[in-house]
Amino acid sequence: MLSTWVEARTTVQTTVVSLTIGLATLAGIALWMSLSAQRAATHLHELNEISDRWGQVVQNVDVADHAMSDYLRSGAPVMRQPLASAAGAAEESLRWLGDNGGPADARAAGMVGDLYSDYTTLLREVVALGDAGDQDGAAQKADQAELTVVSLRKQLSTVVQLKRLETTEYLQNAERHNGQLRAAALVAFIVDLGLVALCTLVLLGHRRQILRQAAKSEHEASHDALTGLANRTLLTQRTEEAIKRAQFSGQPLGLFLIDLNRFKPINDTLGHAFGDRLLQHVATRLTSAVRGDDTVARLGGDEFAVLLPAVGDPANAMLVAAKVHRALEEAVDLDGLSVEVGCSIGVAMYPSDSTDAHDLLKHADIAMYAAKRNRLGTAAYEPGLDVHSAAQLTVVSDLRRAIDQQELVLHYQPKADVRTGTVCGAEVLCRWQHPRLGLLGPDRFIPAAEESGLIEPLTQYVLDHSLAQCQQWHAAGWDVPISVNVGAQCLHDLTFPDQVSDLLKRHGRQPDVLTLEITESAIIADPRRATEVLGRLRELGIRLSIDDFGTGYSSIAYLRTMPVHEMKIDRSFTTNMRTDSSSGAITRSLLGLAHNLELEVVAEGVEDEETWTALAALGCDIVQGYCLSKPLPPDEFAAWLRDRMLTGLTAPTA
Repeated sequence: MLSTWVEARTTVQTTVVSLTIGLATLAGIALWMSLSAQRAATHLHELNEISDRWGQVVQNVDVADHAMSDYLRSGAPVMRQPLASAAGAAEESLRWLGDNGGPADARAAGMVGDLYSDYTTLLREVVALGDAGDQDGAAQKADQAELTVVSLRKQLSTVVQLKRLETTEYLQNAERHNGQLRAAALVAFIVDLGLVALCTLVLLGHRRQILRQAAKSEHEASHDALTGLANRTLLTQRTEEAIKRAQFSGQPLGLFLIDLNRFKPINDTLGHAFGDRLLQHVATRLTSAVRGDDTVARLGGDEFAVLLPAVGDPANAMLVAAKVHRALEEAVDLDGLSVEVGCSIGVAMYPSDSTDAHDLLKHADIAMYAAKRNRLGTAAYEPGLDVHSAAQLTVVSDLRRAIDQQELVLHYQPKADVRTGTVCGAEVLCRWQHPRLGLLGPDRFIPAAEESGLIEPLTQYVLDHSLAQCQQWHAAGWDVPISVNVGAQCLHDLTFPDQVSDLLKRHGRQPDVLTLEITESAIIADPRRATEVLGRLRELGIRLSIDDFGTGYSSIAYLRTMPVHEMKIDRSFTTNMRTDSSSGAITRSLLGLAHNLELEVVAEGVEDEETWTALAALGCDIVQGYCLSKPLPPDEFAAWLRDRMLTGLTAPTA
């Protein structure tokens, strides 16, 4: 686009410069023609004046010759005066020609002047002899004068003829020169006319290009560059326009906010180029799922919106939402890969939910958040959602700041060998030292972290600080392996194993000191990618544990194929195993299942020695719970560990 603009601008500049040069040339030729015509007129005037002077000389000679003939023929004294007056009359013209004529005229005036002087002398002698009564002498001088005037006339005739030729030749040259100038002016005019036409075309083309660029810029300002859909600005504008129309028509309108469920792991795993193409496919499906009058917009990332003017009633809006769900639930095939994204939709209606475009979008966002949080697929806005959503948004904002400012603190709950009572590790539990609300447990912020995408930086924070603490204990002489809970998003990130490896190297710890606890739901959400990530973690030498097995979507098939080392039995079973036969039976079954799969078993929630003893009898490997210790800050954990080593506490005896 920039190169085209530069090229067009250069073309315009070149054309304008060429036109300027052409017009200047035409003006120069016109000025040249004017000056040439002025010079020609001046020179022609000079030639005419010189010719007139030569003509006057000829006329003076003729007058003198006729006066002499009249004087000799009549012999009367009265005819003497004309002859005396005619003698020497041409001398003034000859002097002028010698002084003002050209070089040729000056030379001719000199030669003619000598002969004319002789002629004038003879005429005066004729007059003198006639006055003296000597007619014979006068006649003799007259004959000499006639011979002289013949020669004089021949010279004058030659000079006059040359002047005529000179004038004719000059006029021909001037006409030829003027013809050339006229031809040059005509050529320059034609060239300038072409340049004017070319400049006009270029300027019109440049204007059209500017208009196209302006239209393109306006389109880009109101549309998403990747999908071509409307952006947030255009969506707001059209929503405001639809609200104005709805105020007159009385027809409700609906607004959807749509968030893709599994886009981030797909984008992180397969790359942004793949993610961009997936978003384009989603945009096409959304456009096909709604009416032509509806507006589909991309608000950013994997967040879309749909404006439904004159939708009728909320029931119709929910029908459209169901249609959108069906469109987005179908797998997308890209480069031979079949991926499923799904979506969560929040629905807000005008005028029941809001009469303002911004508030309508805000309420649709709140409803979408509720749909995502409660796994509803689609949720309609309700006023009661505001308080919860505002609180969640505040938690997310504060949590992001807490990670940056290291407000999160780690507590450690020890784990012990069920047979010997020896401490064999500690589970890392995250707490939030909130500046206003005090110490918060994980249930207050972990769900928000998982929904907002902050679980990954939160996990990085916990791994970094717990491995640093592990290294400090090692330096003090205590080798305490640690267990860290890992969210589903980490298991869908193919770079996660490399991140963990880098942290181990940074803190100088071996992989076997770290156990990563994962949930069944994290595996089942995307088994293929989870298996790949877990396999790479196991290859690094990191221990893997299935946390809370039996409380969610338990799948023995997944458990059998996952590269894990241990299973953790949830506290809901172990706490009640002595008083609830069902919990006891489940605990025994889980222990048997895990041992058959050659997995180590960790029992959580061991609150008393009786439960410890019962688990030992069932063959449990490791226990964790208040029977040992509650979760402790690092310093208190170190003191507890020191006291236990000094007192030599062991497992309870059966």
